[in-house]
Amino acid sequence: MKLYNIKDRSEQVNFEQALKQGLGRYQGLFFPDSIKKLDNLASLLRMELVPRSSAILAHMLGGEVSKDVLDAILEKAFTFPAPVVKVSENIHALELFHGPTLAFKDFGGRFMAQCLAQFNAGKKTTILTATSGDTGAAVAHAFFEMENVNVVILYPKGKISVMQEKLFCTLGKNITTLAIEGTFDDCQAIVKQAFDDQELREAIALNSANSINISRILAQICYYFEAFAQLDAKQRENLVISVPSGNFGDLTAGLLAKALGLPVKRFIAATNSNDTVPRYLKTKSWTPRQTLATLSNAMDVSAPNNWPRIEELFNVQGWPLECLGYGVTTDSQTIDALRELDALGYLCEPHGAIAYAELTKQLQPGETGLFLCTAHPAKFKESVEDILGNHVELPEALASCADLPLLSQDFGADFSAIREFLMAM
Repeated sequence: MKLYNIKDRSEQVNFEQALKQGLGRYQGLFFPDSIKKLDNLASLLRMELVPRSSAILAHMLGGEVSKDVLDAILEKAFTFPAPVVKVSENIHALELFHGPTLAFKDFGGRFMAQCLAQFNAGKKTTILTATSGDTGAAVAHAFFEMENVNVVILYPKGKISVMQEKLFCTLGKNITTLAIEGTFDDCQAIVKQAFDDQELREAIALNSANSINISRILAQICYYFEAFAQLDAKQRENLVISVPSGNFGDLTAGLLAKALGLPVKRFIAATNSNDTVPRYLKTKSWTPRQTLATLSNAMDVSAPNNWPRIEELFNVQGWPLECLGYGVTTDSQTIDALRELDALGYLCEPHGAIAYAELTKQLQPGETGLFLCTAHPAKFKESVEDILGNHVELPEALASCADLPLLSQDFGADFSAIREFLMAM
């Protein structure tokens, strides 16, 4: 598989290099050099999740990773389902929270971990990543106790849910968590600075497990095909997919699935009040504002990393950006959507509720709607219980860590201090 750096097309790498390197020069994202349509969609849709995903990724990787190796990687990574659940007559939910950390990030995090285990050949690696809530847990659990891998996770102190924090800040061992006085964008900026520091990168063999790493995006493509496979022929005809969007990796994966030939009619980028992309699509002016804290904290991102990949994809495919749906849902509208879903008999959480809200606003007669549920409601137990007045039971993954002490260290949003800490490791 050939990939190029969006900011410097002269930098070209294969999949293994992109996996290990994370970012290119000038903090550039890697992007596939070519995207060829799948020519066997009908037969793929009859397969189960793991063999189908292996076939799709083998097609994309172009022989760089053998089918046998991919099969083995995916059998270890994708050990949980992604069911489509009917919510109303023409609207369905794609549940992506059945993995070990109860969020969609389990797909990408576990795939990346297994790929690194395959390629690393015992070499020491430091994974540095920023999280707005769910990435941290998925990455921590995917790499937990993995030999020769140290993981350092930065997250905005006091700006993720209690249950999100418990899932990855109580592990210890090869997992180090740093609570940063600032926003997710501050955490993300520190990660980017680290990747620009050649001495640091080489000293600690730096890599990232954010969705800036192309391996995460490739893994997420697979569950769009899984969702499509679970729908009947009529539902597939005019399918509209609404994606809760913060750092825009999930939407990037869905659009790549469309470029591979998945016949989705259109996508909706559903954001909270951190609305940089909707404003950009409306005004053509890229003007990130200060990040706002919302009920949907995993989407509290003002400068989404993956947006350049989406623009690159639209340019390469010759798609007009005007065909991408978008919408902004406030906290009060999120509460309304949660209550509406509850009345329909479906328990959701704020991120999925935003995708549902935008879908119901924009779905046309004759269309089938699918919205992504990216996290288990119990990860937002306090807010969901407060809004709905219902008790939310903790699944075992959360119950087992709910009373454990946090092991995080506090830092200011100061790259020099964190650089010193990383070098000392």
